[in-house]
Amino acid sequence: MITNTELEQKGNVFPNNIVSHQRDADTFTFTTANNVLLQVKVIRDSVLRFRYATEGNFEPDFSYAIDDQASTGYNHLEFEENTYAFVIKTAKLVCHIAKVNLKKTIYDVDGALICDEESGFHWEYDYESGGNIVKMSKIAQKAESYYGLGDKPMHFNLKGKRVQNWATDQYAFGKDQDPLYKSVPFYTALHDNISYGIFFDNTFRTYFDFCQERRNVTSFWAEGGEMNYYFIYGPNMEQVVTSYTDLTGKPELPPLWTLGYHQCKWSYYPESKVKEVTDKFRELKIPCDAIYLDIDYMEGFRCFTWNKEYFPDPKRMVDELKEDGFKTVVIIDPGIKIDKDYDIYQQAIENDYFCKRADGPLMRGKVWPGECNFPDFTNPEVREWWAGLYKELISDIGVKGVWNDMNEPAVMEVPTKTFPLDVRHDYDGHPCSHRKAHNVYGTQMARATYEGIKRFAYPKRPFVITRSAYSGAQRYTSSWTGDNVATWEHLWIANIQVQRMCLSGMSFTGTDIGGFAEQPTGELYARYIQLGVFHPFCRTHSSGDHGEQEPWSFSDEVTDIARNFIELRYELLPYLYTMFKEYVDEGVPMLKALVYYDQEDPQTHYRTDEFIFGHHFLVCPVLEPNAQGRRMYIPRGKWYNYWNDEIIDGGKEHWVVADLDKIPLFVKEGAIVPKYPVQQYVGEKEIEELTLEVYYKHGKEQSMVYEDAQDGYDYKKGRYSLRKFKLTGKSNELIIQQHKEGKFITSYENFKIKLHGLPFKVKTIEFDNEEIPFEKVKLNGDNTLLIDKNFTELHFIGE
Repeated sequence: MITNTELEQKGNVFPNNIVSHQRDADTFTFTTANNVLLQVKVIRDSVLRFRYATEGNFEPDFSYAIDDQASTGYNHLEFEENTYAFVIKTAKLVCHIAKVNLKKTIYDVDGALICDEESGFHWEYDYESGGNIVKMSKIAQKAESYYGLGDKPMHFNLKGKRVQNWATDQYAFGKDQDPLYKSVPFYTALHDNISYGIFFDNTFRTYFDFCQERRNVTSFWAEGGEMNYYFIYGPNMEQVVTSYTDLTGKPELPPLWTLGYHQCKWSYYPESKVKEVTDKFRELKIPCDAIYLDIDYMEGFRCFTWNKEYFPDPKRMVDELKEDGFKTVVIIDPGIKIDKDYDIYQQAIENDYFCKRADGPLMRGKVWPGECNFPDFTNPEVREWWAGLYKELISDIGVKGVWNDMNEPAVMEVPTKTFPLDVRHDYDGHPCSHRKAHNVYGTQMARATYEGIKRFAYPKRPFVITRSAYSGAQRYTSSWTGDNVATWEHLWIANIQVQRMCLSGMSFTGTDIGGFAEQPTGELYARYIQLGVFHPFCRTHSSGDHGEQEPWSFSDEVTDIARNFIELRYELLPYLYTMFKEYVDEGVPMLKALVYYDQEDPQTHYRTDEFIFGHHFLVCPVLEPNAQGRRMYIPRGKWYNYWNDEIIDGGKEHWVVADLDKIPLFVKEGAIVPKYPVQQYVGEKEIEELTLEVYYKHGKEQSMVYEDAQDGYDYKKGRYSLRKFKLTGKSNELIIQQHKEGKFITSYENFKIKLHGLPFKVKTIEFDNEEIPFEKVKLNGDNTLLIDKNFTELHFIGE
C-alpha cells in the first residue's frame, strides 16, 4: 500500500485535521488546518453531494448536468460528533468524516459498509496548465463490480479497466478503444448485494481506474476544476440509476414515429435518389418512418442551406415524402464556413458569436466545408440565435428532426482532432478555456437545436439526435454510438454500448445498423438488424462509399428477414412507447443489463450479451457467422421462447436454436404484451384493435400499456390512456384485472387476447363477474378471443 507520505513526495497534497465546522440546514462545511474545505450537502436520504476546495474558497456553483427539476428533500437528518469523526445520518445513510484527515466512510443504517476511502481526496498543482489535478481514491470491496460510463466499447463489467472521458471523434473505433464520443462520468458499483453510484460532475478530462493500477483501489481524477461528486445509494441498482437519471434529468416523451425504423446514408442525393429509396420501402412493404439527409443536401456543406441543383424545391419534396409517410431528418454540424457572402457566417461575425483563441483571433479549423469558425454554444445568447436559425427548416420546409454530428467538436487535420485547449468559452457567464468546456460543447449544441425545434415544431414534439454528449444530454436529445464498422466484433460492441448508455441515463440510443464503415455481408446485416430493432433508437446508416446498405441490398432471404423484424418492431410500438413513458416518468432504463435485472444472482455480474427489453423480453444477439444458435444465460424464473412458446427454467445457461431468421428471444411468464397491427409508418392506419399477448404464469405479474395521441402535448393535460394489468394464474384459473387512468379515448373498442401456455382447457369465461357465452367473445381454436376493452376483470375457469 502506498502511504500518504510517499504520495506527497510525488506532488500529491492531502487534507489534514479538521479545525472547524458549520451547518447550514442541509449543508455541512468542514475546514482543515491546511485550509481545505469539504462541503457535504444532503440532496436526498440516499444522495449526498461532496465538494472540496483546496485554498479556502469554492468556485461558483454551476453545472450543465444537474436538472433544475431534480428531486430534493429528506425524511431524516442528524448530525453528531464523536472522538474520531463527525457523523451525518439520514433515513438511509450514515456518513463518517474522520477528524484527522477528512476521509469518509459510508454505511447503511443497519451498519453495513457501503463505501470506504483509501487515500481519499488529494491533489497536485498542475504547473503546466494551472489549477489542480483533483483526485479521489476508494477501497474496492471484495468482489466489487463496476458498470456505466456511457459509450465505452469494452466488457460490460469495468473491473480491471482504466478509462477516460474526453469527447473524441473516433472513426472506425475498435474494441477497448478509449475515449470515444461521449463523456458520462457516472458509474454504478455492486458488492455484497449493495449497489451505489458515483457521479463525478467535472467537465475537464476525467479518468476512472477500477482496480487496474492497484488491485484493491478504485480511483477517479480530473485535470482541473473541483473534486465535486454525488454519492447515490441503492441498495438496488435500479434505485441508483433512477436517482442519477432524476438528478441529471429525464427527456420529454418523443413522437411515436421516432420509435419506428429510420433509414440513413452518407448521402442520399439528389432528390431522385431519395425518392427511389423511399418508393422502394413502400413497394417492398418494409415499414419505415424517417429518411435522413446527410451533408450533401447543403450548398457546399454550409449549414442551413440547400443545394438547389440536388434539391430544387425542398418544401415540395418534404411535403411529398410526408404524404408517403416519411419524416425528413437533416444533419447540422457546428462548423460554419468562413465565407463573407454566407448569411449565417455574417450574423455570427457581426454579433461576436464565434469561439476565440486565448490571444484574440477566432478559432479556425477545417471540417467538411473547408475552413470554419465555430459558435460558442456555452453562451446563452449564441444558443438563442442558433435556435432561431431552425425556423426555415422546421416551420417553412417541414423537416421533422435534426441530427447534430461532428460536435465533440471534431476538427480535421490536427493531431488532437479538436479545438486547441486555449480556446475561450463563455460557459454561461463563467468564462473558461476549452479544457473545461470541451466535454459539454456537443450537449450545448444539441440543447440549442432542441430549443429551436421545440419552438418551431410546436404543437408537435421535437426530435434531435447527437453524436457527442455529457451527462444530462438526455434532457434534449437522443444519440447514436458513432462511426462503427461492419464487423462481427462491432455487433458485440453495439450491444454493450447501448446497454451501457441505458445504464448511464441515456436510453434513447442506438447504433448504425449494419456498420457505418466497410461493407457487411447479408448475414451480418441480418444479425445487426435483429439486434437493432430492440434498441430504443433504430436506424440503418452507412458511409455509402462501399455500396448500398438498405434492407433489400443483399438477398431476398435477408430482405425477408429484415422486413419480418422491422414488422415486429412496429407490432411492439405500444410496448416500446410504454417503456419510454416509464423512462420519462421514473428514469427507468429502457434496456436492462442482466446485472441490473437481477443483481442478487452472481451469474449476472459478468454477463455481456443478454439484456432485458422493457420488463418482459429477454434478448440475446447471435454474434458469430454461420451460427445456428448459441449458448446464453437465462435469468432466474420461467421464460417462454417467443418463437415456439417452449417454457424454459432460468438460472442457468441453455443452448438456444437460432437460425439466420431468428434471434434468441424470450418472454417472461405472466407478461401481457400489447401489439399493434403492422403499419408501413406510424399513423398509416387507425388502430382498430389492440392485441394482448398473455403468457400464463402460476402466480402474479403486472404489465401496462400507455397510449396517447402519439404526438403533441395533450397528454400533459390528462389526455392519455394508461392501462395497468394484474395477472393472477392458478392451476385451474387465470384472472386478468385492469385498472384504467387518463382521459384519452383510444380508437379501438376491443382487445384481441391471445393466450399462451394455458395449462387447462377453458370451460367458462367471466367478464366483470358475469359469465359470457363463447360465441360472444369469439373464442377461437388458437386460444384467441375478442373482448371489450373496458373490462375490469376477466376470469378464465378451466374444466
